Amino acid sequence: MDYLRIRQIKADFALLFVAFSWGLTFVVIQDALSDIGPYYFLTLRFSFALFFLALIYWRHFKYINTKTVKTGIFIGLILFGGYAFQTVGLKYTGPATAGFITGLAVVLVPIISALYLKKMPGPFVISGVACAALGLAFLTLKGGNYSLNYGDALIFLCAVCFASHIIAVGRYAGHYDPVLLAMLQIGVVALVSFIVALGTENMPSHFTRQVWIGFIVCSIPATSLAYLIQNSVQRYTSPTHTAIIFTMEPVFSAITAHLLAREFLNWQQAAGCMLILTGMLVAELKAAREETNTGQQA
Repeated sequence: MDYLRIRQIKADFALLFVAFSWGLTFVVIQDALSDIGPYYFLTLRFSFALFFLALIYWRHFKYINTKTVKTGIFIGLILFGGYAFQTVGLKYTGPATAGFITGLAVVLVPIISALYLKKMPGPFVISGVACAALGLAFLTLKGGNYSLNYGDALIFLCAVCFASHIIAVGRYAGHYDPVLLAMLQIGVVALVSFIVALGTENMPSHFTRQVWIGFIVCSIPATSLAYLIQNSVQRYTSPTHTAIIFTMEPVFSAITAHLLAREFLNWQQAAGCMLILTGMLVAELKAAREETNTGQQA
């Protein structure tokens, strides 16, 4: 029991690093986008990430088959939607705000699952969603203007895609090589981003310091290592426990934005952030208790 507990704690800290790396990307991506188009940025970010993983796990390519490729393409397209909406949205909204709206994916997972299974979510999930929705209103409805701005709307669509991605990975990852599936997803994002970039953007003649920092932070820690860690250690903890840890991502994004003086939250926005976090935890902690009870009964 002690060994299993230590292993879970190590897994939790590893997943916390993933949440931290994702939270940090909001600021560096926003900086990089001043000197490069969002789709070329995604192309290079995911190409570097794929190259890094391929160098380490090239032996896994011998396990590739048609079903794995089809599944990887399907999940990769969903992942592309998430990153495309997020990266473009960061051109029009602040990193802290984007972090908290993206965090709504944690709450959207049980909602989308309920729609898919045609089963009403429980009262705690409904309460969590209502709390998070109220927080989203506090966070994004500024200056008496009761409508989402363009960037906020794109980030919300990003959250929908990321929630769908979590569900899709949970549905298919156990049936295929997880490392190979991760590389295929990353490759799809890189390829589709490149195709879109060719028709919409111009490649910059040189990369500025901000672009290089964005590549370094986003490609290796926040993409290659993040998905590698998640695929490796999530088996040692529950999906709900993982989701709770990932609620720290918007917290890290807000702290980073504040420390770098990129975005200061007023009392209304700060209250919105707290309501979103509360909604996430209400929905997920109840699910965690139900998982524990189910495990004890088994």
